[in-house]
Amino acid sequence: MEQFFTIIGGMGTLATESFINLLNERTPIKKDQDYLNYILVNHATVPDRTEHIMDHSKPSFLPPLLEDIKQQSLLKPEFFVMVCNTAHYYYKELQEVTDIPLIHMPNLAVSSIKKNYPSAKKIGLIATKGTIADHIYEDELKQAGYDYSLGDQEVQDQVESLIYDDIKENGQVDSEKYYGILRVMKEKFDCDAIILGCTELSFAQAKAPDHEYAVIDAQSIIADKTIELALKIRNKEVIDFESIY
Repeated sequence: MEQFFTIIGGMGTLATESFINLLNERTPIKKDQDYLNYILVNHATVPDRTEHIMDHSKPSFLPPLLEDIKQQSLLKPEFFVMVCNTAHYYYKELQEVTDIPLIHMPNLAVSSIKKNYPSAKKIGLIATKGTIADHIYEDELKQAGYDYSLGDQEVQDQVESLIYDDIKENGQVDSEKYYGILRVMKEKFDCDAIILGCTELSFAQAKAPDHEYAVIDAQSIIADKTIELALKIRNKEVIDFESIY
């Protein structure tokens, strides 16, 4: 297969499935051959990212992801997409083992704010404890010049419950819980827009999109960028990957 990219997924599987659905639904097609060429690595047994980040005595998710990147690099995809925000904790280590570009999901999400919400000043972040602890989004927001809020412990507990209890464990979205989190971030913490910094939250957004809150859906954004890059590659356009953010 030529002109393909590789998706490093399975963290979790439902969130990866949601990403694949976005890719297929948004790709402009008139026939079967118009769909994108890609390989999906649904590595569901990768250790929990948050557990390791919060406690390094827990199994590391780096070795299996390094193995995935090295194995897939032998097939020479045009680029990699890793659809897990928290896994970007080891982005540098993963990119160092391959010359093939690995798209940086948090960087891409933050760089989209100016275009999508040009008047936004204060950005909220809802994510796993691991993503918050690794400061990836915080660093990106600071560098971009935004004020930001992580909410409080009550918000974080609700977010963790939505991600782990509802989606990861039961495969369901509690829409009222999701809407409640967004409402608190908007009304209590004065956030002009809210980053969904976990692919399970992107899954929640896909299942419960009927609300009035301004969200920055990292998974949706990287899906659009993936399609854009894949179509350019199909048309044999030269891509400067450093300029995509």
